[in-house]
Amino acid sequence: MTTTARHTTQLVTASRLTKRFGPLAAVDEVDLSVTGGIVGLLGPNGAGKTTLLRILATVLAPDAGSVSMLGLDPVSPSQRTEIRRRLGYLPQAPKLYGGFTPLEMVDYVAVLKEHTDRAWRRRETRDALEALGLGDKMHRRIRTLSGGMQQRVALAAAMIGSPELLVLDEPATGLDPEQRIALRSVLAGSAREGTVLLSTHNTAEVAALCQQVLVMDRGRICWSGTPAELAGAAQGRVWESESEEPTAVRSWVTGPGNRRHVGDPPAGAALVPATVDDGYLLVTRLSR
Repeated sequence: MTTTARHTTQLVTASRLTKRFGPLAAVDEVDLSVTGGIVGLLGPNGAGKTTLLRILATVLAPDAGSVSMLGLDPVSPSQRTEIRRRLGYLPQAPKLYGGFTPLEMVDYVAVLKEHTDRAWRRRETRDALEALGLGDKMHRRIRTLSGGMQQRVALAAAMIGSPELLVLDEPATGLDPEQRIALRSVLAGSAREGTVLLSTHNTAEVAALCQQVLVMDRGRICWSGTPAELAGAAQGRVWESESEEPTAVRSWVTGPGNRRHVGDPPAGAALVPATVDDGYLLVTRLSR
């Protein structure tokens, strides 16, 4: 993974991190180490991604295990407050005040993060909104904005003050393709100054944006590496044919009408190059 001088230490570490909801272990003894750049958290619905990110954002306390963020321990109230000053967080379903304008909303978040210089706040707020394509919408009431625009307001609020660690739960939700591409540029810029940890279902986003990938399933991190290594995990185990294959762990019909398979290819199978999608499907199926 490519890093800058600022990314020479572990910014987030976790050991046997556990969170239960009744009998369900949403996060099950997770070990984690993040040093820098953009880290993508992949996994199916119900894998525990949101619960893990809520713990890392200090919104939720774990039931067991330990976590260190930015060299600080969130168990300590004073250190937890310091983490929150240096952290940006986008929840899965952000709550915004509909009567506020984007400018007021992002400025309010900056106040909560104890930025007391009003001129600095206004300048940073405008810069964040303009970077996300909301320069001409910053004075409209949030309730009048589309869902995608509201998502970008929440992103601007998370990014205010150039936090050292950005924790983003599905940041591209509601964004169209052009806005997704613009978001990649914004997050790449943020990663030059700090670390971005984001969850997504979109393997194309991971392949285009992330230096490190964590695959989570059933509450555990079942795989870690680069996007190229994730694709490589399925190399030699992807093939296409005209019919179903009993040796495949996953099969589906492609656009041209052939069947694509991931698993143990039969003799003489027509192997094809593996993709990040193939690697993801393979490692999640084999982890069960």
